Amino acid sequence: MVLDLLLIALAITLDPLPLMAFVLVVASERGVWKGLAFILSWLACLVVVIGIVLTLTGGQPPPPRSPPSTAALAAKLAIGVSFVLYGEHRRRRFVAARARAHGTSAQRDHGPNGASGSQLTSQMDRTTVWAAAGLAVLLQPWGMVAAAATTVVEADLSHFSSWLTLSVFCVLATASLLATELYVVFAPTPAKPRLLRLRSWMQDHQEQAIVTLCLVLGFWLTGRSIFELTG
Repeated sequence: MVLDLLLIALAITLDPLPLMAFVLVVASERGVWKGLAFILSWLACLVVVIGIVLTLTGGQPPPPRSPPSTAALAAKLAIGVSFVLYGEHRRRRFVAARARAHGTSAQRDHGPNGASGSQLTSQMDRTTVWAAAGLAVLLQPWGMVAAAATTVVEADLSHFSSWLTLSVFCVLATASLLATELYVVFAPTPAKPRLLRLRSWMQDHQEQAIVTLCLVLGFWLTGRSIFELTG
């Protein structure tokens, strides 16, 4: 359980899409408060999902080979296969797009409809703290969270190590957001332009990152599930 949860948390925190949106949130007017609302909402989603799973299991892992245990492994296997298929789909689409753009001077895109980081930040200035919190719910990588839920089934709350693992999972899954928020809090002047440049770089490389995360996590979950189902 420990290795699976840590790998899933790492994939969540490295997902470029929520982080790019979060950069716009903290770079906007009252960005620190909006960022805090985003983080609290993000954490609340993780805690609620974990809480639901632990309520269903009673804080005790189901016996091996029991129907609940087999169902959890089957769900993890389905999620893993879905990640592999999705990652391969995006990889093929990315390769095809690069082939079409080969030999042409494509105009660099800095946001939806060609909007620059500063334009998007201006649009974010008009949003509220509650909107930032709602954005965190929408951008939560629910597929990865679902994979974590199938792993939390194995948690045994009678052991301190399970509590520690679940706590580390929540912190690690939020680490990139926390680091960005703290950077803006302690160094607001240099942080915003640097973060916007980082966002531009991430946007240029987001497809490679998403494909890598999906394939690595997908193959891991698939392999682990098959091993546990047939072992």
